[in-house]
Amino acid sequence: MTKGIFSILLILGFLIFLLGAAFWRLGGWGLAFLGILLMLGAIGGAYYSGVIRSEEVVENWSILVENGGGKANEILEGASRLLEESGVKNIAFERRLLSPGVIKEVLGEKREFLVIEPLGSIKLKPYKIFLNARDYGKSLHVSWYLTYKVGFIRAILSLIPGLSWIPRFLSDLDLFEQQDLIAYVTNAHHCTLKAVEKLMLNLNQDPSKIDRRTRGFLGVS
Repeated sequence: MTKGIFSILLILGFLIFLLGAAFWRLGGWGLAFLGILLMLGAIGGAYYSGVIRSEEVVENWSILVENGGGKANEILEGASRLLEESGVKNIAFERRLLSPGVIKEVLGEKREFLVIEPLGSIKLKPYKIFLNARDYGKSLHVSWYLTYKVGFIRAILSLIPGLSWIPRFLSDLDLFEQQDLIAYVTNAHHCTLKAVEKLMLNLNQDPSKIDRRTRGFLGVS
């Protein structure tokens, strides 16, 4: 289904809800309830189908370090230490056990990430970096993901004709904010690279062969 269909259902549900509320004492509660169901269905369908997304990956980088199995902690600790030594004050970072969804969380499927967040700027707040290192056979898979999380209200507004400009206005970055975003991502990327380079040197491998360029709209290296 297209975004236009979900927008129509959302508006229709809202109008039916208003009609039911206006005639509440005359049994309009049924219409009001139907309107609420239509609105929830439109929002839920838009999320489920991917028309609007609560969170999406906008930049990423990864490497498979041969014979690096069992060294995940060295990467996470090394990156944390380097972030601290970088002297950047407007970021926060901590290690967390995370799951990509409720079902996997219930089933106990979690992985440890170093979560890096920008501080201060409201427009940069939705951008978070998730750094992970995990064994993949005898190798170590190191990766990070820059995600952009859309607020619930913004997501709903994007479905309403005439108001969809508001989420875009709130998320558009000016020149200084773009500079801050690039610096924030580049710093985290370089800290990750240095931690990987140190591990590779300890394994007698050549770190000059690392593909340093990230994949996404920033393309930092």
